Amino acid sequence: MIVARSHLSRRSLLTAGGAAAVALGAAGASPSAAAAPADNPVDTPAEALRRLQAGNQRFTSGHGRHPHQGLTDLHRLAAGQHPFAITVGCADSRVAPEVLFDQGLGDLFDNRVAGNIVDDLLLGSVEFAVEEFGSLLIVVLGHERCGAITATIDAIHTGGTAPGHIGTIVDALRPIVEPVLDQPGDPVENGVRANIAAQVRALSARSTIIAEKVHEGALHVVGARYDLDNGRVSLVA
Repeated sequence: MIVARSHLSRRSLLTAGGAAAVALGAAGASPSAAAAPADNPVDTPAEALRRLQAGNQRFTSGHGRHPHQGLTDLHRLAAGQHPFAITVGCADSRVAPEVLFDQGLGDLFDNRVAGNIVDDLLLGSVEFAVEEFGSLLIVVLGHERCGAITATIDAIHTGGTAPGHIGTIVDALRPIVEPVLDQPGDPVENGVRANIAAQVRALSARSTIIAEKVHEGALHVVGARYDLDNGRVSLVA
């Protein structure tokens, strides 16, 4: 059952965090950090994807605009946010969506966990953004040389177990990675691509909220792979 929007209070869930962010920003912001004008609104999933692709092209060419990342922008967003896209990415420190896509505060609703795994908590977070903010695009963002995939392959090959709660990550990835280990090519790369595809499928298969929006054409879900060597993000079928 879909929770009524009146029961999802954006102010109660998010305002406290926004106020704290303003306080932290004020402590370290430079007076010269002028805010760039906000981009034109994004109205369709296709426009959302094009904006991310254009931003990644700016990033890889060294012409990033670093849009609306100033203190004035933070003040503007303190009253509410309207991210046009949702990312489901890896927690890897080299895979920061706002940087890779040259976006600013309020543009992306980031969900990051090692292995970009769609578990129940992450799925609830994504559903919240879809319902509350009307975000138009979900990008499952994997990346080459993923440590979570590598750890899973090592555990499969050695028959060992990962220490602590890392084992939970390995257990979630094992049924996705194991079937592609015998395929030609690099096993980690094969695992990364298989995992991106699996998490894209999981979003719609496990969420009525997401599936309905996709069916209506109001939301697209895509998979993408980030290349650590050149910074490019490419779509994965």
